[in-house]
Amino acid sequence: MTETLEHPVTVSDRAAKRIAKILKDEPAGSMLRVSVEGGGCSGLQYKYDLVRSREDDDIAIEKDGVTVLVDSVSLEYMGGSEIDFVDDIIGQSFQIKNPNASAGCGCGVSFTI
Repeated sequence: MTETLEHPVTVSDRAAKRIAKILKDEPAGSMLRVSVEGGGCSGLQYKYDLVRSREDDDIAIEKDGVTVLVDSVSLEYMGGSEIDFVDDIIGQSFQIKNPNASAGCGCGVSFTI
C-alpha cells in the first residue's frame, strides 16, 4: 500500500524540513523509513533508516517534498502518531508523539503500549 490519502501518522513541518536537509545529500529518490522494533529500555523502540525503495506493505507519507515510509506492522503501534523534530538545549532529535504509548523513556526513543 503506497497511497498518500489519509494517514494515521503525520509529519510535522519541523520534521519535514529536517528530513529534507538530511536527504539533500543522499541519492535521488531516498526516503526516511520509521519502524518499530523490540528493544530499548521500555520494550519497544523507534528505528530510523534512509532507504531508496518501498515495500509492498508500506504507507507513504508525503510532506513538503519528502517521503516517510512506515510498514504495516509498525503502523499498528504508531496509529495516530506525529513524527516531530525537536531542537532544544538537550539536543536535536526526531521524536514521535504516540497516543498509544502508555509509558516511555526520557530520550523519547523507547516506549510501552
